[in-house]
Amino acid sequence: RLGLERADTAEKALTVIVDLLEKYGQGGNCMESHMAFTYYNSFLIADRKEAWVLETSGKYWAAEKVEGGVRNISNQLSITTKIDREHPGLREYAKSKGWWDGEKEFDFAATYSYVNTARMTTSRGRYCEGYKLLNKHKGSITSEIMMEILRDKESGINMEGGFMTTGSMVSVLPQQANLPCIHFFTGTPDPAR
Repeated sequence: RLGLERADTAEKALTVIVDLLEKYGQGGNCMESHMAFTYYNSFLIADRKEAWVLETSGKYWAAEKVEGGVRNISNQLSITTKIDREHPGLREYAKSKGWWDGEKEFDFAATYSYVNTARMTTSRGRYCEGYKLLNKHKGSITSEIMMEILRDKESGINMEGGFMTTGSMVSVLPQQANLPCIHFFTGTPDPAR
């Protein structure tokens, strides 16, 4: 929210977020219940001209500029070796922890997570299913198709059960400055409605 408030481009919003992350860190319970459950965050940040994926682990982070096609995030790190911006101490910290030897190519997701990155797009899970649904419509995604994807319960994109998806957002960002941006937000506690 502060990135949206303080920046007028996607890259400036990225800078706002990483500056705040460096100064304040992240944390706090991600549920309203008394059960303690926290995790680090990922962000899709876009404006009319460019898009970025920002993924975090504690105060460390990596960002990838989206160059085309489709891109999704979902409860796991997905930035691998294409890193366009990063925390200045990202690699040194990984070396100090013994997660990376400093010799082989640096892979953020493989180094900072427990997920086997080779299986992310093939094993059934929210990331994989979202990737498949987006690629199915690659080149012809409309706001209506994006809403269908975000409503999809079978894939786990719209979660129900112990964890519930309670909000979704779809934005139309025309590259032509004379056309308005349009933003759709979930109006009920369940995006399927």
